[in-house]
Amino acid sequence: MNITSALPTRTRRSSDLSKHSAEVFAEAEDHPVTVTRRDGESLVLMSQREAEGRARLLNFAAQLITVTLDDRGSLAERMSRTFPWMLALSPADREACAQELIDAARASFSTDQPHLAIAELTSWNETATAVAAGLGNVDLVWIDDAESVERP
Repeated sequence: MNITSALPTRTRRSSDLSKHSAEVFAEAEDHPVTVTRRDGESLVLMSQREAEGRARLLNFAAQLITVTLDDRGSLAERMSRTFPWMLALSPADREACAQELIDAARASFSTDQPHLAIAELTSWNETATAVAAGLGNVDLVWIDDAESVERP
């Protein structure tokens, strides 16, 4: 699937943009809008957030292609070479991370929803950062429900 194949279903004329700009801009904040022009190629108006999400998804796709070209080791080992932060995770978590990133990327590409893969990538990256900082090595002390807790 081409990442731009599911671009907007909403189309506006360039005259709408000049006469009803606030309305067209409000639509573009929700989803990309195709603006047709008599004197040139149609343009797509979208939010910066949408454009950045698409750019991040394309960058992630390029990294996944690099992973597929590497034939040395398991999926988790190959992905750890492309995403070195994964090395902070346990071997089992690396395997889970690799598979969940692939699944999220497939869902993003097939639904044209960049946030699915980007959120999964960010979540795993932040988990690895927390593990590297030692946040997973702290023994938790649970408060017994029977104990009373003074509130300020």
